Amino acid sequence: MSRPALRLWPRSLGGQLVALLLIALVLAQVFTLWIFAGERRGALIEMARTTFLSRTVSLVRLIETTPPQQHDEVLRAVSSPILLFRIADAPALETSGNHPAERRLKQMLQSELGAERAVRVDVVPAPRLRLRRDDHDDDDDDHDRDRRGRSGALSLTMSVALDDGRWLNAATRFRLPKHTILPLLVSIGLMAGFIVAIVAVTVRRLTRPLRDLASAADRLGRGEDVDAIPETGPSEVRGTIRAFNAMQDRLTRFVRDRTRMLAAISHDLRTPITSLRLRAEFIDDEENRERIIATLDEMQRMVEATLSFARDEASREQAARIDLGEFIDAIAEDYRDMGATVTFTPPATRLVTRVRPLSLKRALRNLIDNAVRYGEAADIALTRDDSGLRIAVRDRGPGIPQERLNDVFDPFVRLEESRSEDTGGIGLGLSIARSIVHAHGGGLALRNRPEGGLEACITLPSDAAGRA
Repeated sequence: MSRPALRLWPRSLGGQLVALLLIALVLAQVFTLWIFAGERRGALIEMARTTFLSRTVSLVRLIETTPPQQHDEVLRAVSSPILLFRIADAPALETSGNHPAERRLKQMLQSELGAERAVRVDVVPAPRLRLRRDDHDDDDDDHDRDRRGRSGALSLTMSVALDDGRWLNAATRFRLPKHTILPLLVSIGLMAGFIVAIVAVTVRRLTRPLRDLASAADRLGRGEDVDAIPETGPSEVRGTIRAFNAMQDRLTRFVRDRTRMLAAISHDLRTPITSLRLRAEFIDDEENRERIIATLDEMQRMVEATLSFARDEASREQAARIDLGEFIDAIAEDYRDMGATVTFTPPATRLVTRVRPLSLKRALRNLIDNAVRYGEAADIALTRDDSGLRIAVRDRGPGIPQERLNDVFDPFVRLEESRSEDTGGIGLGLSIARSIVHAHGGGLALRNRPEGGLEACITLPSDAAGRA
């Protein structure tokens, strides 16, 4: 059991271009955000550290130059909910951390306050600011704020020895920037909207000449008259259209010249054949006279068939939309009125397509004539599948040798071993039928049926049915 495939990748040129641009946009935005987010994070952390260090150095120098009774006022003035300073007899840190960042901070403090001064620095993930383990003197607001905490926050604690033997303990917390995807989505959405709008309009304008070219090529393949396509669009597209116009002009002129030449030769042969037939009437030997006249009659039929074919090609019948089921049913009814055994199986639904009715009728009549003449009856079926429309004409005759299935399409070819010599055919029926079907952009194939008989299958492209 087949399952419907989910196609996420667009099939049109415009859709693929928009999809590629959107993918490139998303990847570029994510990569850029990752780079700048890391740099912004590092810059904010470094700024916070530098600010904290400079304030700590300034506070140490201020405390050491002011009277002790003013120290509490100084500490209250410089402290904040996220920046705490305390003076105690013991340091808040027993030892300094060994991380490179902690050692760098320690060196920065000692470079400002003196290398001999005792300094301890520690950076740990912590949701609360504490200067010692028994520190419960924070006010209610600080306690509530600390209890909520922040994911990814870092607590930086420093202990700096003072001149009087006491320690200045300082603590702060870095509020690291949060990662949010909302700005990225908004930015991508806005840019994607502009890209889709601009690319859709641009691609539609650029691909319009290609659509015109595809339509003209399809109509040319069906034998219709095609006017020269205007050369518009980019230089590459204009070059392609120019080459197509030149090709269809040369091809049309070539076909017309060959058809006219064939018609002229066939027409000119009628006079000498008539003259020879008149001269043959004066031959005394009756047997030779009858044979010569029979040969000339056969030549006359061949010339007339060739001339009729050339005239049909030169007539350039206009295509029209028809109900193919009703069209074939009318042809079958005509044969039944003449006493022939011809059946038709109509399709389940109406199939309206664009064809040249008289030409297609001639092709079908040639196939049905062969089926009735050589296979006693003709069974016609019309179906539609993924490849397009299929008209099958089946007979109940002996069929054709497998190795000769393609030979019968050659002009004036008759298979003596499988066809009667008294049928009057000259071997142009299948050639004409295939030429007509090819002019419709389709194909004609023969096959021997396993249950017996020959099947001639006409395939018309699905474009024809789709356009109709």
